[in-house]
Amino acid sequence: MSQSHSLPAVFSQLDVSAGSSSHRAANPGGDQSELLRDVLAAQDRTNELLEELVAVMATSHKQRSQELHQWRSANPQLSDSCRQAAEVLSKVQVEYLERMTEEINDTAEELVDGEFVLNEFVDRFGPRLAHLNGVIQVLAQLSSIPSATSQADPA
Repeated sequence: MSQSHSLPAVFSQLDVSAGSSSHRAANPGGDQSELLRDVLAAQDRTNELLEELVAVMATSHKQRSQELHQWRSANPQLSDSCRQAAEVLSKVQVEYLERMTEEINDTAEELVDGEFVLNEFVDRFGPRLAHLNGVIQVLAQLSSIPSATSQADPA
């Protein structure tokens, strides 16, 4: 019987009466309004941070663009050579991609089923493709932008 008296005491500590929640029920709109103000303040702060981030990125991009323009102006022949080299390597890249896709299509089943074949394929084509892309990107950034007169004159 002592056990039956201790169990009700544990449950009697829970207050489920309507009186304890009447304070919250009286002003539900106030809590929501304050929560919405907090959300709005947080959103305003997020917008400020995003504006600062965009300003920093724009400044960095503008500085990099000016540096590239100065380099191109100081090295016009090298800039033209970089453009020509990038065009040649782009053609090489196209041919390389054609060979790679042919290899994929020819060995599709083995690539799917065999991990060794897939690893061998990635080892054979992956690094070369990554390095080629990197070189083309650098050359393209350093190259001069063709003027309208050089595009119109095919000679």
